[in-house]
Amino acid sequence: MVLAKEIQLLGDKGYQGIQKIPKESITPYKKKPKQELSKEEKQINKELARQRIVIEHVNRHLKIFKVLSERYRNRRKRFSLRFNLIAGFYNYELLLRITS
Repeated sequence: MVLAKEIQLLGDKGYQGIQKIPKESITPYKKKPKQELSKEEKQINKELARQRIVIEHVNRHLKIFKVLSERYRNRRKRFSLRFNLIAGFYNYELLLRITS
């Protein structure tokens, strides 16, 4: 996997090994067995969760269209077109919310 160096990835606890790919990636701290997280680690996890929740809400809205939540059974060539259309619908919905 090749990523640009200026990209910063925010992952959840399932992506613990991602720091090896781009050095700028951030994942929350995991609790070690029979140990607790320090206050600083908890604070960092909380700040990361605040940043990630925005993206998680967008993912939820995109999954409503079932293209991302189920197996895609149509032509692969049209997947990007359909995904871009759904993203356009979502962006238009956001615009309507802001203007009203």
